[in-house]
Amino acid sequence: MNGKAIIAEKAQILIEITAGFCDEYLDEDYKQLCEKLIRKMSRKRNVPFLSGRIEIWAAAIVYVIGSINFLFDQSFEPYASGDDICNYFGTSKSTTSQKAKVIRDMFKLGYWDKEFSTSHMMQSSPFSNLVMVNGFIVDKQNLPPEI
Repeated sequence: MNGKAIIAEKAQILIEITAGFCDEYLDEDYKQLCEKLIRKMSRKRNVPFLSGRIEIWAAAIVYVIGSINFLFDQSFEPYASGDDICNYFGTSKSTTSQKAKVIRDMFKLGYWDKEFSTSHMMQSSPFSNLVMVNGFIVDKQNLPPEI
């Protein structure tokens, strides 16, 4: 098999196993974000999930999407702990969090990320009403209608 076929095959496996976790513990929003992240990872020059156990990468993908969307906070819905993720995929928490950090650093992911936040997080973002006008950050609600 050539390189692109191997990447596509591993990406499809990752999509299927992360979707299984999302179906069981989370929701459709997380499922789509995990798939989006996997597809973005597969377009990198050095595809990270080509080495190492696929289960660790799957757990790390769910872990990173969950961590930037407050998945581990019990006051948010849906909720899942890091242990839930690691137990489902059969991985250790330290390895999973290390791989999640690699992914987070690779794409510079953080809270309220425009590309990988759930719809609920985007709506509750403290930055959603802020715009730049003439070099100043202004709340949209304070602007005249014509602007």
